[in-house]
Amino acid sequence: MSITPVMPVYGRCEVAPARGEGAYLFDAAGNRWLDFAAGIAVNSLGHGHPHLVKTIQAQAATLMHVSNLYQVPGQTALAERLVALTFADTMFFTNSGAEAVECAIKTARRFQFVAGHPEKFRIVTFKQAFHGRTMTGIAATDQDKMRGGFEPLPDWFTVLPFDDLAAVQAFMAGPQGEQVGGFMVEPVQGEGGIRVASTEFLQGLRDLADEHGALLIFDEVQCGVARTGSLFAYQHFGVTPDIMAIAKGIGGGFPVGACLATEHAAQGMVVGTHGSTYGGNPLAMAACGAVLDIVAEPEFLANVERMGRRLREAIEQMIPNHDHLFKGVRGLGLMLGIELKSDSRAFVNYARSHGVLTVAAADNVVRVLPPLTIDESHVREFVERLSDAARAYAPPLAA
Repeated sequence: MSITPVMPVYGRCEVAPARGEGAYLFDAAGNRWLDFAAGIAVNSLGHGHPHLVKTIQAQAATLMHVSNLYQVPGQTALAERLVALTFADTMFFTNSGAEAVECAIKTARRFQFVAGHPEKFRIVTFKQAFHGRTMTGIAATDQDKMRGGFEPLPDWFTVLPFDDLAAVQAFMAGPQGEQVGGFMVEPVQGEGGIRVASTEFLQGLRDLADEHGALLIFDEVQCGVARTGSLFAYQHFGVTPDIMAIAKGIGGGFPVGACLATEHAAQGMVVGTHGSTYGGNPLAMAACGAVLDIVAEPEFLANVERMGRRLREAIEQMIPNHDHLFKGVRGLGLMLGIELKSDSRAFVNYARSHGVLTVAAADNVVRVLPPLTIDESHVREFVERLSDAARAYAPPLAA
């Protein structure tokens, strides 16, 4: 391996964006792509949204960073807004989804410690989950591609089948059930292939947590912030967690995340138990506030739901024309997955040559994660471009 200035941990494609506009990306030569990846569900308002840009510019000219040694009024203002919009009573601001998940896990562990149950250290997670790239995050998964070369890892996670309540109930009835202090789940798995949990499964986890004195953690890093048509996915299911990790879309492109919790769940998080140099800086708080100005409005959420239905219907109508390649579509709102009969990554790579950007996921799924600001014209263009790509595509032969 030759040495490169940037550590070569990414399998980067040929696209080199130079600027963005709404739902489109452009390179320096003027080539244009319809961006239905949105920075992997990050660019919730698309590229160059005027309200977000103006807010960031104004805040950058005023104050960007002070550290958490001092009062940060923007944190208080944003936290009060999120408390009013969610189940949470309190929160900790981070720089990423992985950090938000880390804080969620620490909050759950600390809760059991101060409650006098240090033996309840185990957290149940689920197969094909993705909880970030920290050592704790990869320990919480069963994916060898992320764990390889980093073991031994923390061994206090138990990974069970996703959306299989009977398997969780059986585990909790066994000897290790007494060690469980929390359950952590993505209501809609993103990297795992846009797999939507059933309401029965999530409600069952809620009931088991209550029965066993454990906490329920929702990882909404990818499925939160209006992505499913509700401001947060838990609202779609009607099942309320104790702790929730968010990031990606909340900053609209600015790196920021948060761990939200009830007062009860966060009782162990006192001075000195956690911290961050950059977390909750004034610039990040301003960006989040600008995003909430848009996405928290009932009319905006209704339009996300409407565009999600329209996009799904259009994909479903397209699939029979290419049934050699596509199997079906699944997901919620503007978080959709197209199931392929062959390698999804190869097709995602090919579709770029037809001017459309998507994201590959597990189970041979193509993730469709457009900006939440798309309209009918973008839906039509996406299906036309995807259909053209499918018509010309020759799946690679199986090895």
